[in-house]
Amino acid sequence: MAAEMQAVDDVIRRRLTSEVALVDQIANYIVGAGGKRIRPRLVLLFSRALSFAGDSRFELAAIIEFIHTATLLHDDVVDESALRRGRATANALFGNAASVLVGDFLYSRAFQLMVEVGRMRVLDVLADATNVIAEGEVLQLMNMHDADLAVEDYLRVIRYKTAKLFEASARLGAVIADAPREIEDACANFGRSLGTAFQLIDDLLDYEGDPAALGKNVGDDLREGKPTLPLLFAMSHGTLEESALIRHAIEQGEVERLGEIVQIVRRTGAIDATREAARREADHAREQLAALPDSDAKMLLLELCLKSVERSS
Repeated sequence: MAAEMQAVDDVIRRRLTSEVALVDQIANYIVGAGGKRIRPRLVLLFSRALSFAGDSRFELAAIIEFIHTATLLHDDVVDESALRRGRATANALFGNAASVLVGDFLYSRAFQLMVEVGRMRVLDVLADATNVIAEGEVLQLMNMHDADLAVEDYLRVIRYKTAKLFEASARLGAVIADAPREIEDACANFGRSLGTAFQLIDDLLDYEGDPAALGKNVGDDLREGKPTLPLLFAMSHGTLEESALIRHAIEQGEVERLGEIVQIVRRTGAIDATREAARREADHAREQLAALPDSDAKMLLLELCLKSVERSS
C-alpha cells in the first residue's frame, strides 16, 4: 500500500499548513511521529475491496488521521502523558494549552475537508463518530480509579473511545464506493470489532510489552488509574492480598509495586484471557468480510485481523 499511503501523506502535508507558526510546528510534530496509520488504511482497503479508485479516498483517509491525531493531542493532556511513539508528547514540549488548541485546529481542519468531499453521508458518519469519541473520553474520565468497574462498562469505553473511529474508517470505504447499506454495515461491524481487539491488545501490552517497542512507558495505564481488563481479570482471579494490592494501585494511581502487579497479572492468566478476548473480537471482524468479494484488499484485511491480535507493539 506504499503508493496509496504516500498519496494520503501528501494530502496531510498539504492540508496541515497554517499561517500560525505554532500550529504548523505542533501539528507536523505529532503527525510526523508516524504510527501504524491503521485507520486511514481501513478507508483505503475497503474502498479498494469495493472497487472504488477515486481520489476522494485519499482525502477521507487524511480526515481520519487528522481526527485521530486531534484525539491523541487531547488524550495526552488529560492523561498527563510524557511519551508517545517513543518521543516526548506535544504537551510535554509545547504545554497543555497549545496542545489542546492545536487539537481543536485539527478537528476543524478535518471538517473543512469533509465539506470539500461533498457527501452528506460522509459528514453524517464522521460527525457521529467524533461525538461518540468525546463521550468515550468522558466515560473513561469518570471510570478513572474505579476498581469496581464492570467489564462491560470497560468495554463500552473501548467501543466509544477507540473502536468508533475504526468503525467510521471502515464504513467510509463503503460509503464512497456507494455500497448497499448491508455491505456498509458489515464494513462498520468489521471496524468496530477490529478496533476493540486493537485496544484490548494495547491494554495488555501495558503489562507485557517492551517500552522501546511500545514507544511509551510500561505501567502508564496503572499510573493514570485506568482499570483495564488485565487488572480486572487479575483482581477477580488472584488471592485476597493480590486483589487488595491491585485495588489500592488503581484507586491511588500508584506504580511503586508495579513489578509485583505485573507478576500477578501474568500468574492469574490475565494476559492470556485478554488476548483471547481480543482474538474473539478479531474473529468476529473476520466473519464480516464474507460480505465482500474476493480480492487482494480482502486478503489484507484478513491478515490485519491476525496481526492486530498477535502484535507485540
